[in-house]
Amino acid sequence: MSRVVYTIGHSNRSFDEFIKLLKAHDVTLVVDVRRFPSSKVVPHFNRDYLEKELKKRGIKYVWLGDTLGGFRKPNYISYMSTKEWERGYVRLKALIKNYNLAIMCKEKLWFKCHRRFIADKLTAENYTVLHIVDERRKSKHTIQDKLFKPL
Repeated sequence: MSRVVYTIGHSNRSFDEFIKLLKAHDVTLVVDVRRFPSSKVVPHFNRDYLEKELKKRGIKYVWLGDTLGGFRKPNYISYMSTKEWERGYVRLKALIKNYNLAIMCKEKLWFKCHRRFIADKLTAENYTVLHIVDERRKSKHTIQDKLFKPL
């Protein structure tokens, strides 16, 4: 059986709603893949606050936005072939072995976020990726980009 990995977008959710979603899916670690882990619109998703408040609720926090974060030139798929990205991806896979984790970014809709490329890579390697929609609904990831589809 493959290991399950969740993704979640914080969007403009309240902090309580965000925690409720994590708890509903038994998430024990949030892996933040925002390149810039701050928000003026929803300050409860600023890195320092988020890490502190998650810890109070028994959820660990790791920031991998330095290696897995978006907004790369010329594009994210090209960036995925770099040693820097590979270093972050190897670390992510090591965390997956030990935690029930959710990969988090800002965008609520995973298909509009670079999480889709990370999810494609994980799915191609036989991980089961589930995008958290709400407390009861998850969307199972299927490979979106032809680069990751088996021949």
